[in-house]
Amino acid sequence: MAAIASALRLGQRIKIQGRRFLNLHEYQSAQILAAGGVTVPRGIAATSVEECVKAAEQLSGDEVVIKSQILAGGRGLGTFTNGFQGGVHVIPKSKTEEYATKMIGQTLVTKQSGPEGKPVNTVLMAEKMDLVNEMYFAILLDRAYGGPVVIACAEGGTSIEDLAEKYPEKIKKVPIDIVAGCEEIKILRRVRAESSLRPPRHRRDACSMA
Repeated sequence: MAAIASALRLGQRIKIQGRRFLNLHEYQSAQILAAGGVTVPRGIAATSVEECVKAAEQLSGDEVVIKSQILAGGRGLGTFTNGFQGGVHVIPKSKTEEYATKMIGQTLVTKQSGPEGKPVNTVLMAEKMDLVNEMYFAILLDRAYGGPVVIACAEGGTSIEDLAEKYPEKIKKVPIDIVAGCEEIKILRRVRAESSLRPPRHRRDACSMA
């Protein structure tokens, strides 16, 4: 602080670079949401092939989803440096060992990972869901707005980055006043009006901010 004050007195320009102190993988975020009462697909994190096989046996259904856990988007369309295609797969339980062997401990390269890729030390084994309708909803910190912003789209979350690039008008943004907080009724009404997002009446999760 003393150095900053001294620089200001001398009229020097100061560049302050933000740092991220919170980096969560998908499985960690799902655990936090579940603890808060939000419905999430059942999943088990695994760090070895043996753990993957055991986790698959504990999940219902004949098929499971195996998902690479890295801090980068575009996992489903990514490529491992060993040549294996895709960081997310819906597979029969009988093929869990085969897929886990090709994914765990390998490096996944995606549009957001950079050319060096990211190591896959953990995968999420999740129950396969029968999707009736897929929508996208997120609350992000927006640098341009300087606060949280609701991002919503009525056309699903798979490859949402590609959808946003091709059809930016379909992605709706609703800023949240950091003083007033997230006023549930107002936010939901505006999101619905601008994005045609219509969650089932009996499955609306409350929007709240501490």
